[in-house]
Amino acid sequence: MEKTLEQMQARHRKELRDLQGRITSKKKNATKKTRKFVNDECAELERQTKERHDEELRTLKGAADGHDSFDGQSLDDDERKQQTVPPQDDQDQLNNLADNLNSTTLLPSHPPQPQPQPAQPQQPAPKQKRNRQKERLARRQAEQEAAALAASSEAAGMTDHRAAEREAMRRAFAAHALRELEIAPDGHCLFSAVADQLEAVGVPLSSWSSRHDDAKATGGRGGETEDKAEGMAPPYRVVRRAAAGWIAMHRDEYEGFIEEEGGVEAYVRKIRDTAEWGGQLELAALASAYGVEIRVVQGGKRVEVIHPAAAEVDGQGTAEGGKGDGRKTIWLAYYRHGYGLGEHYNSLRRTG
Repeated sequence: MEKTLEQMQARHRKELRDLQGRITSKKKNATKKTRKFVNDECAELERQTKERHDEELRTLKGAADGHDSFDGQSLDDDERKQQTVPPQDDQDQLNNLADNLNSTTLLPSHPPQPQPQPAQPQQPAPKQKRNRQKERLARRQAEQEAAALAASSEAAGMTDHRAAEREAMRRAFAAHALRELEIAPDGHCLFSAVADQLEAVGVPLSSWSSRHDDAKATGGRGGETEDKAEGMAPPYRVVRRAAAGWIAMHRDEYEGFIEEEGGVEAYVRKIRDTAEWGGQLELAALASAYGVEIRVVQGGKRVEVIHPAAAEVDGQGTAEGGKGDGRKTIWLAYYRHGYGLGEHYNSLRRTG
């Protein structure tokens, strides 16, 4: 009897240890989705194992009691207790195993600490390949930012030439009783301003050709078809033809100032047929072509006076508005800084 009980208790301990290992393995391998199912399954295994062990112990105890009754032998209480109750050490081991199983939980109070991985030999980091294009772009961006900063700092300490020029022009307009008429900055501004002034003082734009019989022969459009009448062309175009015709008629006087490849002929075609800017040369030609005096107001400078080439000027200068020798005067405003595209001419009218 004692041998059979000891064998059963040893088997029970082994089964409990095996069960604890199975439960631990199941819970370690459980996922979030299977965690509840695994927990219930482990609890059921514990319950079934405990019930089976209790049943086996009761069965063994009942068999032992029946055997004693059949033989008519009576055991005293101490001996019966010794035979049916497991030794204290074995019972403690069984209780400890059961407690360990009950304390095993799927969600421990403290998260399991990761097991330290065995030290791996450190591999040298691969050398990153240089992106030379990105480096060039970064350097270029830095250079542009530095240049912009330098330009901004320089501009902050520079004189505002546009504002200074505008103020000087305002004072000059007031001194000469003039008001300004804006001309479109389209490359024709000088010729448009002269056309406006000629019409303001009563000088016909086509008068240059009638005053010079050979004007069309020398300054006309050559092989190109002329307008049926000068009045059909835009005013600036008529004035351009006047300037080109006068230069062509007096090429000896202007040739030394022309650096155009192709000489006077190429220069005349450009002035006559394109939007080439006009300047001092064209103003001199127009003053002579129309027989007027041109006065140009410039910011911060004296008023520049351009006389017709054929006129004789006395020591007093030419009188304005038709006085003296009867020559008329037109006024222009010249800007060097006031417009973004560069030099520009506006027309000036009398305020009175």
